Amino acid sequence: MAQLLEAAASVFCTTGYTAASTNAIAREAGVSPGTLYQFFPNKEAIAIELGGRLMHEMRETYGEALAPVDPATPLEEAVGAAVDRFIAFNCEHPVFFALMHGPDIPGRVAEQHDALHTTLLSRIEDLLASLLPDTPPAALTRTAHMCLGIYKSGLELVLGHEGAERDAYVEELKDVLIRYLRPLMGDRPGQG
Repeated sequence: MAQLLEAAASVFCTTGYTAASTNAIAREAGVSPGTLYQFFPNKEAIAIELGGRLMHEMRETYGEALAPVDPATPLEEAVGAAVDRFIAFNCEHPVFFALMHGPDIPGRVAEQHDALHTTLLSRIEDLLASLLPDTPPAALTRTAHMCLGIYKSGLELVLGHEGAERDAYVEELKDVLIRYLRPLMGDRPGQG
């Protein structure tokens, strides 16, 4: 099953979900289509299993990455730690981006992604509340949406590059988030 999921990840990244076929996945896994059908009835079932596993791992990643921080933590450190963990996850699992942000997400995967997105926004709000303790809830919600939107836009650029150029885009993404958040923080201690 792991071999099939790994092959599906490769095919989904290469062709996208819609163009992928069970035959291509079986070929990539080095098994017959009959073997694939012993585990999965169709490509949507494969995508749902793969998406579920990735979302579980992503929940663990953002649990660590978005834990509330000590208010004295420098902004650069808080943003850097969160971005680094998310980028590492997405670079390790490029199929996550392909499945979750493609135009053709299978229905149940889309529902799971929407639930993950809602939880992720809540966790970003919690992190921001520790960095911006006097900010009204509605403003924290807007700021969380903006941070996630900025991150997702930057992620596509990061994943489109490799090596030193990828590293440069990661630093640019952190810089954009820091420059967005810095004025919201005012004169917090340790932020000078």
